[in-house]
Amino acid sequence: MKIRSAEFIKSALHPEHYPPADLPEIAFAGRSNAGKSSLINTLLNRKNLVKTSRTPGKTRHLNFFLINRTFRFVDLPGYGYARVPMLLRRSWKGWIETYLSKRKALKGAVLVMDIRRVPAEEERSLTAWFARHGLPCITVLTKADKLSRSRQIRQRFKAAEAFAAEPEALILFSAKTGQGRNRLWEAIEGCLRRDSAPGIPVKAPERRDERATTPES
Repeated sequence: MKIRSAEFIKSALHPEHYPPADLPEIAFAGRSNAGKSSLINTLLNRKNLVKTSRTPGKTRHLNFFLINRTFRFVDLPGYGYARVPMLLRRSWKGWIETYLSKRKALKGAVLVMDIRRVPAEEERSLTAWFARHGLPCITVLTKADKLSRSRQIRQRFKAAEAFAAEPEALILFSAKTGQGRNRLWEAIEGCLRRDSAPGIPVKAPERRDERATTPES
């Protein structure tokens, strides 16, 4: 995917404040501090389009980004951060579920997870929810550069076991090296080509992923 333009459009919580549903959208979901912002910036060859923070739980809205003036990325609030008040966490859950279940422009979701974690109930429930609603879900294991190649393989196998999926369906990704960027774009483009009918969970192409150099900013 050649990125010609990428710009922040708006933040919103309620459907009446979303942009018009006139372009296809890809949503990005993940636990707080999983590397979601860095992943999106790497995909778009930008350094700071999506603001990163060392403080988990900072993203409290749905953030919409227009890409190539033809589709949107939607950065969802992170989940699973204990210091966020329970009332706010419950509100987030309602806002996110409303977007995921009601947004007609939504073509697929990217589930972002730190490769060093084993999928917890939140991740398993989210992938099950996507499957029930016929929404393609691409699972990405971030921060792969923090592990050796052999440990990456072991962690991917553990995650796949927890999701009851094939290991090759989980994409290893590194914002630092660019590993997995091309493969993730292939999967996203597959989602964007979907028509308006309900789809099935996406399985990323099963080919060996090559390490890439850090994308230009």
